[in-house]
Amino acid sequence: MRFIELAVLNRLDAALYDARVRWFAQAPIDERIVIVDIDERSLAELGRWPWNRARLAELVERIFTDHGALLLGLDLILAEADESSGLPVLESLARGPLRQNAAFRATVEGLRPTLDYDGRLADVLRRHPVVLGFHLSTGAAAARSGALPPALPIDAGERVQATGLTDWPGYGANLPLLQQVAAGGGFLGAPVDPDGVVRRGWLLARHADQIHGALPLIMARLLLGDPALRLRFADPLPGQATGPPLTAIELHGTRGLRLIAVDPQGAVLLPFRRAAGGFHYHSAADVAAGRLPGDALRGRIVLLGSSAPGLLDQRVTPVNELLPGVEVHANLLAGLLAGSLPHVPAWTMPLEVAVLSFLALLLLRLLPRLSPQAAVGLTMMLVLVLAVLILLAWGTAGLVLPAATSLCLLLLLLVLQLFFGSFVESRARRRLAALFGQYVPPELVDEMSRDPERYDMRGRSAELTVLFADIRGFTTIAEQMPANELATMMNDYLSAMTDVIRAHRGTLDKYVGDAIVAFWGAPVADPLHARHAVAAALAMQAALPALNRLLAVRGWPQLHIGIGINSGVMVVGDMGSRHRRAYTVLGDAVNLAARLQGLSAHYEAGVIVGEATRQQLGDWPCRELDRVAVRGRAARVTIHEPLAD
Repeated sequence: MRFIELAVLNRLDAALYDARVRWFAQAPIDERIVIVDIDERSLAELGRWPWNRARLAELVERIFTDHGALLLGLDLILAEADESSGLPVLESLARGPLRQNAAFRATVEGLRPTLDYDGRLADVLRRHPVVLGFHLSTGAAAARSGALPPALPIDAGERVQATGLTDWPGYGANLPLLQQVAAGGGFLGAPVDPDGVVRRGWLLARHADQIHGALPLIMARLLLGDPALRLRFADPLPGQATGPPLTAIELHGTRGLRLIAVDPQGAVLLPFRRAAGGFHYHSAADVAAGRLPGDALRGRIVLLGSSAPGLLDQRVTPVNELLPGVEVHANLLAGLLAGSLPHVPAWTMPLEVAVLSFLALLLLRLLPRLSPQAAVGLTMMLVLVLAVLILLAWGTAGLVLPAATSLCLLLLLLVLQLFFGSFVESRARRRLAALFGQYVPPELVDEMSRDPERYDMRGRSAELTVLFADIRGFTTIAEQMPANELATMMNDYLSAMTDVIRAHRGTLDKYVGDAIVAFWGAPVADPLHARHAVAAALAMQAALPALNRLLAVRGWPQLHIGIGINSGVMVVGDMGSRHRRAYTVLGDAVNLAARLQGLSAHYEAGVIVGEATRQQLGDWPCRELDRVAVRGRAARVTIHEPLAD
């Protein structure tokens, strides 16, 4: 909690926090923890997921028997019985139509140990230290399936006092046969911040008045000798209506007291090591085939999870936009074992109030007396001092101090002092120029500036027309030309084509290598967007001969382009990641335009339009080319070639 709670400050604090994480996340590879990865190569070699339990049992057995792993955690849930061996069918026959056939019944009984895949996996789990994962769920229809592991041994009074823990009515756990013989079980999943980024990890969660631990916490307790666990709470305040919040977890073991600072929800900030490569990854296919070096897993903690995109276990984190969920668990486990987790100290709010008061009094007294240059210099110096102190607190003690409110106060007071008047007068024009100047022609920006409140970059759904243009045979051209000449030629080509698009009121979306993407109908509404797009496409083809003559003079190859155009409802707006954003379009209609561009060479047509565009062209002459099957669509699509109007 901060002194001033505003959404914009929360977002800024998140961005500054992410910057600190990336700045300090350069630790060496943690040799204690290894990830066995169900990657795309594993799926290609061992078959699609889910694998049968016999294969999983062999993999777990190899991890321990062949490679001598210390402990294994499964970032997956074994919730349903494995009937892939056909044993249930054989048993049904033995009880039914073939019950009189003693030889058949005896054969089924003899095959049972081999075909009981769940039993084979249970036998492996019984002999080796394996911690299983399960998930918790909420909502009115939260289901309960499988067998939960034993809850953490926390005193009943402490359980009642921990009111801030998230309460989960439902769960999806493992088969009782498997959970009963496993060394333990921890829940999977992590809280996602409003911006979609995973920065924290739950250690504790409540279900049915019992408290369960996350997979990394359960594994850490086993590795630390299963220490006693207690909860620590803040000191109660006089007159406080509710109980004091949870502040830490105490682990009392033979190795002494280990204190883990947590927030009232039982969560911690994740100690990310680096953007990639913080842990050794080994493909599950290599483990199954015996291709790993003998000491790759020996004496190490192993997490079995997946990085394959198709299995949808990837998280957006401050250090990586697509970090496998299993590596999130690995980072948290590493931090727990090292006893080094970043945390927000309990005295954060009083400190923030003191800093804000000091800065406000100092700047309100000094800024009016200083010249503009001196005011800027003083403010920048204070920003630098504040940034250094925040970084030192993180780097030396792992303390996460709020930065957004103080920095915003400094900058706000400076802006109010120096620029408020001129900013108010020119805000609308500067906003439009900054947002749309790189996408649309200047004349459209001028048109938009007459009524700036109508325009913004927020995503919306609209009927637009999109154009894809691509140079045919560009790979061959690029291979034959020196890099500097190729760059010059592409600059000339893209400039010429972009000039045509802008002349026809088009919005430039992006350049993708040699490809140009543009659209019509946004940000300025255009009821004739289809006609303008087709006119631009024909003008681009018409401008190509003049460009080719200039290229020929330089001894460069001639260029030929194919263009695909399609109209339809699509999403338009400012989209992207926290690192880079663009005003662009998305949707099925956009994908179809790209497919049409790819068909242009096959039909030897300079421009191909979809049926939706053709219908909006009215009396524009067109030649129907074909009805084709397009990847991603079940029905065939009619394609046309527009002719010069």
